[in-house]
Amino acid sequence: MAPFLPPVLALSLLLGTMITVTSSNWLLAWMGIEINTLAIIPFMTHSHHPRATEATTKYFMIQATGAAMILFSAGIKAWTTGEWVINPFSDPLSTTLLILALAFKMGLAPLHSWLPEVLQGLDFTTGMILSTWQKIAPMALMIQAGKTEIPFMVVIGTMSVLVGGLGGLNQVQTRKIMAYSSIAHLGWMAIALPIAPHLTLMALTMYIMTTYCMFNILFMTSGKTINTLAISWAKNNAILISTPILLFSLGGLPPTLGFMPKWFILAEMTSYNMTSLAMMVAVSSLLSLYFYIRLSYALTLTKAPNTILGLPVWRLQLSSYDILLVSFVVLITLFLPASPMVLALFFY
Repeated sequence: MAPFLPPVLALSLLLGTMITVTSSNWLLAWMGIEINTLAIIPFMTHSHHPRATEATTKYFMIQATGAAMILFSAGIKAWTTGEWVINPFSDPLSTTLLILALAFKMGLAPLHSWLPEVLQGLDFTTGMILSTWQKIAPMALMIQAGKTEIPFMVVIGTMSVLVGGLGGLNQVQTRKIMAYSSIAHLGWMAIALPIAPHLTLMALTMYIMTTYCMFNILFMTSGKTINTLAISWAKNNAILISTPILLFSLGGLPPTLGFMPKWFILAEMTSYNMTSLAMMVAVSSLLSLYFYIRLSYALTLTKAPNTILGLPVWRLQLSSYDILLVSFVVLITLFLPASPMVLALFFY
């Protein structure tokens, strides 16, 4: 890849997301999503590996199908109402089609099967972009369109939490585990979206922070499998301490920051008389917690049966790229007592 291409593509990713998030017209929103999709394609294929090519082809076909469904649902809305303005749909057909298209693009169940396979074929940096930044634009559109579809969104969210927990149980590839983690977290966001959109924004922010840190640690340790993580304990003490904290935050264990959005979402579901469904979702999240603890166990409590050749690096070499990682880990560890302030920030 030419040296000037990565900044141009990164700027295109930023531009596409900003166009979608700030637009009030469905054509502009669709254009921003298309810019986003086309900008990440070169990042996905720069390794010239057959798996990367396969993942890129699958991703392009899935995103093109989802974009066509979005345009079709917006066309139905324009046909029935005579306007392209983004607002909650009154037509059930166009609303259902739009939510399914956005769920397809993000990887929500039952339209999730492409996400683990695509993420498995990418490197950690591109996988981090796909798991974090690429969720912002579709989620912004879903927040605007899915406020009136409470039963439909709750069903999709509950299915995603179940699929994300069950699918990650028997995985040994860390990228597939992170893919199923993404599906489960998106399920929590989908459940909160029609009843409390501010909680969806909070959960999305916490998820992006934690997933960004986790992908960076996997990149530092080259932890493509659980067995690889088992010999990473000697590489760096800071990584050894940070990784379980991040994994517990992804699982929603107190006192980490990941506990906060799940706690608020369960409380909101209870206030809407969804107590039994809240109990089912809370129990389903224990499935995800199992494979997070499994990763923590592999990294911190196991040793390789063979002798590691060479000197381990015991000091973390900080750079401008790592300072953000350290800052997020500190926030994830210490920011839970500020939950009321964070809730007020997202609510108002």
